[in-house]
Amino acid sequence: MEKYIVRVNGKEYEVEVEKVDGNNVATSGQTQSAASASAAASSAPAAKAKVAGTDVKSGTAGKVWKVVTKVGDEVKKGDSILILEAMKMEIPVVAVCDGKIADICVNEGDPVEGGQVVAVLA
Repeated sequence: MEKYIVRVNGKEYEVEVEKVDGNNVATSGQTQSAASASAAASSAPAAKAKVAGTDVKSGTAGKVWKVVTKVGDEVKKGDSILILEAMKMEIPVVAVCDGKIADICVNEGDPVEGGQVVAVLA
């Protein structure tokens, strides 16, 4: 298994690729041609490395409308970190405790699921 960093639209993703034979590779437990593996890596980003801290999760499914903080910002419990748009409503996702933003796991325009980790507090 070999690890690679793939850059798509300016974002970096770590992917693992296992060589099976001359023309096929295995990615995420599936065997496919090298060309389709490359396309899959660019269209379906791998999960990024987890940052240690307290997870902040989305309370509902929606789309990230606006990120109002950045990594390194100090926040208090209840402060807005980002705002989701769902059913034409703006829904703030707030800090679950006092801390510093260690990671913002989503970008403006990204779809999110209910319960998805969207930020990490240190």
